[in-house]
Amino acid sequence: MPLQQPSPAVVLLSGGLDSATVLALAAREGYVCHALSLRYGQRHALELERAAAIARQHGAAHHIVLDIDLRRFGGSALTADIPVPKQRTPAAIGRTIPPTYVPARNTVFLSLALAWAETLAAADIFIGVNALDYSGYPDCRPEYIAAFELMANLATKAGTEGEKRLRIHAPLIHMSKADIIRKGAALGVDFALTLSCYDPGPAGAPCRACDACLLRAKGFAEAGLDDPAMGSARP
Repeated sequence: MPLQQPSPAVVLLSGGLDSATVLALAAREGYVCHALSLRYGQRHALELERAAAIARQHGAAHHIVLDIDLRRFGGSALTADIPVPKQRTPAAIGRTIPPTYVPARNTVFLSLALAWAETLAAADIFIGVNALDYSGYPDCRPEYIAAFELMANLATKAGTEGEKRLRIHAPLIHMSKADIIRKGAALGVDFALTLSCYDPGPAGAPCRACDACLLRAKGFAEAGLDDPAMGSARP
């Protein structure tokens, strides 16, 4: 339901289809969206160019790209010289935490979003995590989101002085990838702009074999839709 009065919200925007759908959803609900993307040393940094285009498409009031170099810590196939798993079976995806997990990534991202939300006097933060068709990351689960929201209200001036209750919105968390794609399509998301691949080619062509590509392909197939971003072969 649209808001009675426009309210500011911070939306974490990676450039993938999930976060694009969340931005479109927040905008449709009447929030004044402030999109936040992170350049954290990820091997698929091309997603930030897509995030900028998505922010423009959905009328974000601001789009900030912050630089934090998690390559200094490493520990992930996305931030270190560790192979990205390829061609894993659907049964294997989500069974264990894969090497593409970036230690504490969503905690870092949500903390930065929380800092910006306080300066904007915003009570709402949106994140596109999903706990059904996903790679098994611990910081994508409902209990994690609930715990972070509790912490946010304990750790901020706004929360402790009772000015407003801070809310972490994860509207996709119980949706299948197919349902997310259907929702995004209904909201007018241009999926051709989005990049999900963990190991894209130099021009952004998807590898078609990493977990993110396989989950995306499965979602589009189950939704009965063609994926406009998967039309070209990787160079």
